[in-house]
Amino acid sequence: MLTAPVKSDIAPQAAQRPVGARALATFPAGISNGEFGLPPDALIAVQRGEGARLWDTQGREFLDFSMGWGSGLVGHANPTVVEAVRAQALLGSNFAYLNDAVLTLAEEIQRVSPAARHLRFCASGTEATMYCQRLARAFRGRPKILKFEGAYHGANEAGVTSLFPSRNLDFPQPEHTSAGTPSVDAELLVAPYNDLETTRAIILAHRDELAGIIMEPLQRCTPPEPGFLEGVRALCDETGILLIFDEVVTGFRLAYGGAQAYYGVVPDLVAYGKALGGGYPIGAFGGRSDVMDLVNEHHIGTSKYVWMASTLGGNPISASAANAALSVLRRPGTYEHLHGLGAWFREALRKVLVDRGVTAQVIGDGPLAQIVFTDRAVNDYRTTATGDKVKARRMMLGLFASGVFINPMGTKLYLSVAHDEAICSEFCRRLDAVLTTL
Repeated sequence: MLTAPVKSDIAPQAAQRPVGARALATFPAGISNGEFGLPPDALIAVQRGEGARLWDTQGREFLDFSMGWGSGLVGHANPTVVEAVRAQALLGSNFAYLNDAVLTLAEEIQRVSPAARHLRFCASGTEATMYCQRLARAFRGRPKILKFEGAYHGANEAGVTSLFPSRNLDFPQPEHTSAGTPSVDAELLVAPYNDLETTRAIILAHRDELAGIIMEPLQRCTPPEPGFLEGVRALCDETGILLIFDEVVTGFRLAYGGAQAYYGVVPDLVAYGKALGGGYPIGAFGGRSDVMDLVNEHHIGTSKYVWMASTLGGNPISASAANAALSVLRRPGTYEHLHGLGAWFREALRKVLVDRGVTAQVIGDGPLAQIVFTDRAVNDYRTTATGDKVKARRMMLGLFASGVFINPMGTKLYLSVAHDEAICSEFCRRLDAVLTTL
């Protein structure tokens, strides 16, 4: 027999308190899912999003240049995605099993991703990169993974090590960005991005213990120098080490076929997330058939079996959202728009900086941009780290206060199909005003 829900006056009373006070009483630093690091008086609660704009619970409008940390490449509340999710929700949200939506999605990824001969789904990019590393270790029977300094590969141990190091340790020694990750000392090597000579020396010195190399083909907003990706690919072929592309950010953003298509370099394993889900949680990883076969449950009990399972992996809601998002990205002119607007935006940012007499570099590719307050050319983490972090933090907080939604703990700016020159011009106008206060 159904009973009426128990009424409580706690929630209404709590709702009358300021958002900042409620958040600080509930979450560390007042943030529900990490990062941002906003001052207590700047905390807001987002209520809704549409296109490239957000509104908070007080009705204040924000220009969104975070886009769900890049997950909203097709824009907030995209009608095609909303309709797909609505239709699937009526049929069920999760079966923890093969369904038509995820099978259709997998076939489309397989069609456009040369690396993904076989796939598995999980619930986040963090899981996808973790499974890629686990597969590499099992397939090669070697304990170590190499990453590039300053790269982020999700919240797993490798992803948060040497993420924003400050000690400039000798390569390949890892630096603990996060506490609670002691295993990386025995399992991880670190190399400088865009330095093929040093990377080669590290790989050859540790070839017998290295299972894989994980990398963002476009590291944060720093593009690869000509020949770098090709050189790493050749080193992997020479040594039998597996090459892992973390395409959680670059997948379907730089090109419909991702960084593999954009740069013309094919890895052995690839991880996806973010934009693939159209704003819904998703993760996927794929690779060579012989490597991916290690997760085959028929191998349980053998020495090579790699355990893999995900309660929400490939759920029909996220898969339907992903299929809809990919249909939006397949529309004619999508990538011409993303790349054209990205190039226009980066040049507009440079003009604002020059006009204000501010020394800085603007880096990025496709629909991505970043401002680094340095007079040096930026081609790896350590040149990025020469930038004035205090000034960058003040700039980002100033933009947030002016109604631009961004992550003040970083400086990466994300564009989407919903952005246009008008909203980017308004960003530049607000940036110009903020720079006068630095």
